[in-house]
Amino acid sequence: MVDKQRHNQNLMRAIKRMHTLVENEDIEKQRASKDNLGNLLVRSADMNYEDVEVDGIPAEWVSVKRSHMKKYVLLYCHGGGYNTGSLKYARSITNKLAASTSMDVLSFDYRLAPENPYPAALHDAVRMWDYLMYQGYGARDVVVAGDSAGGNLALVLTLTLKEQKRILPRGLVLFSPWTDLTRSGASHRSRKEIDPILTEEYLTRAIEDYAGERDLQDPFLSPLYGDFHDFPPTLIQAGGNGILLSDAQDLHKQMIRHQVGARIAVYQGMWHVFQMSPFKTAYEAMDQAAEFIFDICR
Repeated sequence: MVDKQRHNQNLMRAIKRMHTLVENEDIEKQRASKDNLGNLLVRSADMNYEDVEVDGIPAEWVSVKRSHMKKYVLLYCHGGGYNTGSLKYARSITNKLAASTSMDVLSFDYRLAPENPYPAALHDAVRMWDYLMYQGYGARDVVVAGDSAGGNLALVLTLTLKEQKRILPRGLVLFSPWTDLTRSGASHRSRKEIDPILTEEYLTRAIEDYAGERDLQDPFLSPLYGDFHDFPPTLIQAGGNGILLSDAQDLHKQMIRHQVGARIAVYQGMWHVFQMSPFKTAYEAMDQAAEFIFDICR
């Protein structure tokens, strides 16, 4: 146990050093650094990438170079605090999802804050959903997934579809989802000095860029406060050392209260969106996600 803890601590130090390289006051430089980091973490020789544009939104289909399932697809919402991140940055997860499920993954570059604050990203997500419907997929053929702010977007997209009285996705898969912009959860304090990826300073800027002066308890900004009645089955994964651990745990509690078929897996010793990293635990988490997807797609 001691050896495992020491190993995890060494990993977190290494991840923090690497992630510090992408931190920059200049938002454009930070975005470019994250794209470069995504390329560094990704081995893409076994993957196909097909560029598409949906009403001006850059997107790509990610698929494996082998026979694979066509009936179901994954719509992926990238993380990055709503002010950074891209489909390139997300490939460290979309590659793993496509490989573990043998399903096609559609990832997209929604508009970013502060140039495009709320609700621009949500509008883009709805357009991507509509695109899949126009392509002939039914709502029940689509699993929506996302990490961090992308997990927030996946939830808000589903809340929007529910509000519009549309058929909801078959399921949701959320990696370290950002569910509460009010930062009321205990992990924002208890994990503040531990998480090698996220800082409270980063979250403060992201909230200011995306939400401005809006009410942060609005469920379309903080889906934790939403109505989850009739929501689809949901898998939530989080790192035990992540600042957003409470966001994940509190979401799970809310979903259970609303009788959603929700599951949560907390990976002890891991950090915020550890699934992006190229090591064993990340692949184990992705295998768990694939098992959940197979289960709900039977």
